Amino acid sequence: MIDVTLKNFETEVIAASMAAPILIDFWSPRSAACTSLVPLLEQLEAAYSGRFTLARVNADEEPQLAQAFGIRSVPTCILMLEGKPVDGFTGAQTAGQVKAFLDKNLPGVDEQMAESDADAANALLQSGDTEAALAKLADALARDPGNDDTRYDYIRLLIELGGHEEAEAALAPKLAEVPRKLRFEALWQWLDAIKFIAASAYADWSMARFDAQLASNKRDFETRFAKARLLMATGEWTAAMDELLEIVMRDKKWADEAPRKAFVAILELLTPPKPKATTQATGKTAGGIEVLGKTAIQEDPQAALVSSYRRKLSMMLN
Repeated sequence: MIDVTLKNFETEVIAASMAAPILIDFWSPRSAACTSLVPLLEQLEAAYSGRFTLARVNADEEPQLAQAFGIRSVPTCILMLEGKPVDGFTGAQTAGQVKAFLDKNLPGVDEQMAESDADAANALLQSGDTEAALAKLADALARDPGNDDTRYDYIRLLIELGGHEEAEAALAPKLAEVPRKLRFEALWQWLDAIKFIAASAYADWSMARFDAQLASNKRDFETRFAKARLLMATGEWTAAMDELLEIVMRDKKWADEAPRKAFVAILELLTPPKPKATTQATGKTAGGIEVLGKTAIQEDPQAALVSSYRRKLSMMLN
């Protein structure tokens, strides 16, 4: 359990909740209900073995924090996840009621371990150890098969490392969903391009041969689409999109809009993942308390590239 004030709120609650849930207990020494709830919360914090951290805020001494969270009576408990309040309760509670609240909102043990494996995989990727990262992602997915973020990262890394059959098997459950989620559709488009090029007559074509063929007939969409898929297979994304745009510009409906669909898939693959919630951009905590000066937000070059090509596609389709 930690005592929280306005001074340490940013570190002990907002930043800490990015890594693990924080249960804030707004209390007052004048309240008998608060006095009886505190030992119960402390016992549950110990029983849950690190699945959440208890943070106490004396509402009498920290009125600004209490006001920011709209606290009207004590005790009031607010659960924070990733810098945001997600649920809460007010008034005296039994042990069973608090446990039900925690079990409803806290990730399970397997989910927590899976998240830990996924975080470890990301660190390994940053260090360049892709094989170890893949193993960690496999562990995370085995613990929490319903986590789409982990499944996406696992399949994507499998494709990058050449594990195409394993990627296809891991992708199959998501392709069976109706409707398909765009990011899994994008992975399928990428994997399908790799499989197509490997098995087609274009497998041995050089770029020079593609260019010579297209120079003689710019409307040879079959050859141009094959070139685009070869570029997709080798990760030359912008060049692939340029070829796909050439087809869309001349015939939007060709091959049931396959070039447009492939283009949208590449945009999805290139879109940077959303960062975890943070207070750095706005200079405010989740409760709206000003704690930082305003900071300039620079657009990610990758995001700028995606935006640019989205506009190009939009211009071709309109």
